[in-house]
Amino acid sequence: METESLNRKSSSRKSSIVNGNGDATTKLTNGDETAAGDGGGGGEVTLKAKMSLLNGCTVIVGSIIGSGIFVSPTGVLMYTGSVNLALIVWVISGLFSMVGAYCYAELGTMITKSGADYAYIMETFGPFMAFIRLWIECMIVRPCSQAIVALTFSTYVLKPFFPECAPPEDAARLLAVCCILVLTLINCWDVKWATAVQDIFTYAKLLALFIIIATGMYQLSMGNVKYFTFDNSDTRVTSLALSFYSGLFAYNGWNYLNFIIEELKDPVKNLPRAIAISCTLVTVVYVMANVSFYTILSPEEVLGSSAVAVTYAERAFGMLAWTIPVFVALSTFGAVNGILLTSSRLFYAGANEGQMPEILTMIQIQRFTPTPAVLAMALLSMLYLTVSDIFALINYVGFATWLSIGVAVLCLPWLRWAQPNLPRPIRVPLVFPIVYLIATVFVTVVPMYASPVETGYGILMILSSIPVYLVFIAWKSKPIWFQKSMGGITQVLQKLMMVVRPKAASK
Repeated sequence: METESLNRKSSSRKSSIVNGNGDATTKLTNGDETAAGDGGGGGEVTLKAKMSLLNGCTVIVGSIIGSGIFVSPTGVLMYTGSVNLALIVWVISGLFSMVGAYCYAELGTMITKSGADYAYIMETFGPFMAFIRLWIECMIVRPCSQAIVALTFSTYVLKPFFPECAPPEDAARLLAVCCILVLTLINCWDVKWATAVQDIFTYAKLLALFIIIATGMYQLSMGNVKYFTFDNSDTRVTSLALSFYSGLFAYNGWNYLNFIIEELKDPVKNLPRAIAISCTLVTVVYVMANVSFYTILSPEEVLGSSAVAVTYAERAFGMLAWTIPVFVALSTFGAVNGILLTSSRLFYAGANEGQMPEILTMIQIQRFTPTPAVLAMALLSMLYLTVSDIFALINYVGFATWLSIGVAVLCLPWLRWAQPNLPRPIRVPLVFPIVYLIATVFVTVVPMYASPVETGYGILMILSSIPVYLVFIAWKSKPIWFQKSMGGITQVLQKLMMVVRPKAASK
C-alpha cells in the first residue's frame, strides 16, 4: 500500500494521500472540521448539508428560468396558431411540471440519495436501466444544455457592442468558455459560494421578468387585448403534442433540486416546500410574461423575432431597451451555474454506484465539494462548444429526456407495489403519477410520428449506451494491466486535486 504525506505550511493541518483503492490512510484536520476516509478515524469527508429552503427554491427557479422565456417563446405559438391556445398550453405545461415535481417529492424523501431520477431508477429497475438514464443525461443532455446557455450568455453580453449584427462566433464561444470556467471555480471552492451565485442571479432574472410583467399589466389595463383570440388555432393532435413539447422544455429543471438532496437541510420538510413554491412561482411568471408580450406584439411579430423580450423592450421601454440584454445575460449566467451545480452531483451519484470512473466519487479534502465531478461536467460542456449544431443535438435527445423522467415517475407506483414497507414521509395519491405517465406517453409517442428523424436520432443515442455498459460495467474480468493502469491514473488525479472518497462511497 502506497502512503505519502503532504507537507503543509501550516503545522495545524495534516492530510493524506491515498492508497491504490482510493482510501484515505491518515486523518485530515482542517479548523473545526475533521475528515477521513475508510482507513482514518475521527470523521468523514462528505458532502455537507448547507442548503436552506431559500437556497433550494433559487436552485429550482434558477435552473428552470434560463434564456428561453426571454429569447424565443415562439415554439408554443408556432404549433398552436393562436395566442389564447398558446397561453393554455403554457398553463397546462406548468401544471404538468408541478405534478411531476410532486411525485419526485415522495421519491426524493423515500430514496435520499443524490442523483434524483438516476437513483430512483437504480433502486427500482436495476443498474442497466439506470445507466441508460445516466448516459443520456451526463454525456449529452446536460453538457449540451450548459454549452447552449453559456453561448446565449456570451451572445447577449456582446450584443450591445454589435447592435447592428450578430456578435462574432469565435468571440461568443471564448466568452462562453470563460463563463463556464468562472462558475467551475466557484462550484469547486464552496457550495455556499455556488448557492450565493444562484440566489443573486435568480433575483436578477425575476426582477427583469417582473419589470416586463408590470409594463404588460399596465398595457392590459389600458385595454390592449386585441391579440387575445382563438383565431387560427391548430387543434391537430400532432401539433398540440409538439406545442406541449416546447412548453415542457421551457419548464425543464424542476427536478434539479433532487440531484443535490444530500446537501439540503431537513429535506423531508424543505424539498416539497421548495418544489411547491418554485413551480408555482415559475408557472405564474411564465404565463404573465407571455400575456405581457402579447399586449404589444402581434403573433406575427412574435413568430418573426429571434429575441421576443428584446423586441418587446424596444416597443415598451424606448431608450432603456438596452437593459433587457443585460438581464438575459444575468439570467443565463445563473442558469449555467444551476446546471453545473446539479449536474456534477449526477456524475458523483453515478460514480458511487460504480457506473462512472472512481475519481468522480471523490470529495476535496479542504473544500468538501465534488471537485472531480464539477471539472468533468465543465470539460464536457467546453467540448460541446466546438460542435457547430448543438441545438439539433438537443432536439434529437429531448424526447428521451422526458421519456426517462416518465420512467422515474413510474418508480413511484412500482415501489408502492414491490416495496410497500419502505418509509415514505410523503405519500402522493396514485392518481398523480398515473396522470403524469399518461401525459408522458402523449408528449413522447406522438412527436415520434410527427418528427421521426429527430426521434430516430434520439433512439440511436439511447442505444449507444448499451455497448458502453457491456464493455465497461457488465464485463467484470478485465485484464490486470487495464485495472492497474486505471488505478494509477486515479492516484495521479487524486494527488493533483487533493481528493478522497467519502466513507459512504467506499466499498
